[in-house]
Amino acid sequence: MIYRFRIILDNDTEDDVFRDIEIRKTDTLEDLHNSIAQSFGFDGSEMASFYLSDDEWNQGEEISLFDMSERANTVKLMSETSIGDTCGVKNTKLIYVYDFFSMWTFFVELGEIVEESEGTDYPNLMYVHGQLPASAPEKTFEAENLGLPNDDFESDDYNDDFLDPSNYDDLDSFHLN
Repeated sequence: MIYRFRIILDNDTEDDVFRDIEIRKTDTLEDLHNSIAQSFGFDGSEMASFYLSDDEWNQGEEISLFDMSERANTVKLMSETSIGDTCGVKNTKLIYVYDFFSMWTFFVELGEIVEESEGTDYPNLMYVHGQLPASAPEKTFEAENLGLPNDDFESDDYNDDFLDPSNYDDLDSFHLN
């Protein structure tokens, strides 16, 4: 069986950037990683991971390109995980992160499962739409929206009395709502 994926760059710009890739169900996530990296013009030398996802794109279990853990708990590896073991009719979404310094983030969605076409080489880049920006889109993390003073202390919301490090009596009562 052939899985047809749409890989969409997670960005907040007006221009959509995506690729459509066909790949065998029996290929590994490392094969899919290589196809995605090539189709977007990456050299493939940076760290990357897939994350299982639900229908709302919530990040789940990591499947990594390399095992970087120092513990006895090993992570799932792309090279040892087939696409068919990860995706299917019930689980159609993955999150793919390439280059953890730049945080290129992509939504990977299984769109269709079809029979293999004779004479077609797989993986197969079916469609290209949009140009990759020069740098990864900036991410806004939920912690940035807590109303806390930012690092540059230029926010209008900054209060000099927010936390006085010399006043130890107030530290026990400090908490975020």
